[in-house]
Amino acid sequence: MTETKRGELKKQFRGMARAAQVLGTAYIGVVNGLFTALQSLGKADAASLAAAAGMDPAYVRRWCDAAYAFDLLEAAGDSFWLSQTGAAMIPGAPATLMPAAAQAVLNMHMAERAAELMRTGERPGERVLAERKTLLPWFGPMLEANFARFFEDVICPAVPVFAEVNQRGGLAVDLGCGNGWYLRALARRCGGLRGLGIDGFDENISQATRLAAQEGLGERLRFVAGDAHQFTLDEPADLIAMNRALHHVWEAGGATFIARLRDNLRPGGAAAIWEPDWPADRATLRQPAFQGIAFQNLTEHVQGNHLLRADEIGEAFSAQGLTPEIFRFGDGQEAIIVARKPG
Repeated sequence: MTETKRGELKKQFRGMARAAQVLGTAYIGVVNGLFTALQSLGKADAASLAAAAGMDPAYVRRWCDAAYAFDLLEAAGDSFWLSQTGAAMIPGAPATLMPAAAQAVLNMHMAERAAELMRTGERPGERVLAERKTLLPWFGPMLEANFARFFEDVICPAVPVFAEVNQRGGLAVDLGCGNGWYLRALARRCGGLRGLGIDGFDENISQATRLAAQEGLGERLRFVAGDAHQFTLDEPADLIAMNRALHHVWEAGGATFIARLRDNLRPGGAAAIWEPDWPADRATLRQPAFQGIAFQNLTEHVQGNHLLRADEIGEAFSAQGLTPEIFRFGDGQEAIIVARKPG
């Protein structure tokens, strides 16, 4: 490597490190409600902002300086107010940038865990998501901000099974429902269906129940704590959905789990599985759009999982007597596998 090339790489990686600092500073402001509080105040000094957000004044004063340094805040004298970038970090803002900050911190947490666990081979499972107290409450909102509009506006109209379930007023079950964003998005588009969400984290169930009630969907949507590996429904479902979660149960026995899906569907019902589509050709991972999937697959290993090919999922459904159809979106990164049970 030439000295010039080495210098270019150093500059590039310093820029990446600075970007991580920006996102880390933004994350602190998001999870502690500092951007939201400052939006309400308009302008405030650090002490007033700390009081409004219920935070320690000394921490907030230093955060304000860091946020100003990275153009997240504007300042004059002792007063601070939101820059355009800072305003875009507010979770409820249109096209909010919050997911980028939350994902960056989650990535660093998972990278640190992978670095440690690679030495022993341990794979502690999904509990690693709850190891950082500030991360788990933002996991669902991060996914919602990233995917809900895409699901509602692009996927739903293109995949006929959602309209079919809506037309007959059927039951849609979401396994691994998180904060319930998938069922809420589906219910907004499909006024005739009922929904049941199941998740293993109590924090997610509380969020999902509260958010459904806020949107006036509490009578149609219900959320309960449960183990997706061992679920049994009191009422056979017209649709069982899994949003980017099938790979979480696959290594424990994919064929057994798909048989459980089949047995909990009513005749003519369907499973709708949304998964990142792991490419068959490793060279695809060099494409910028797929690089994140490669990193995700590394961090999924920490959780006891690995990403799947859509064709592999379809073949597994066929082996259990269901008829699969694959819909691909996002330049091939995302796949919806709809597998129908014979009527």
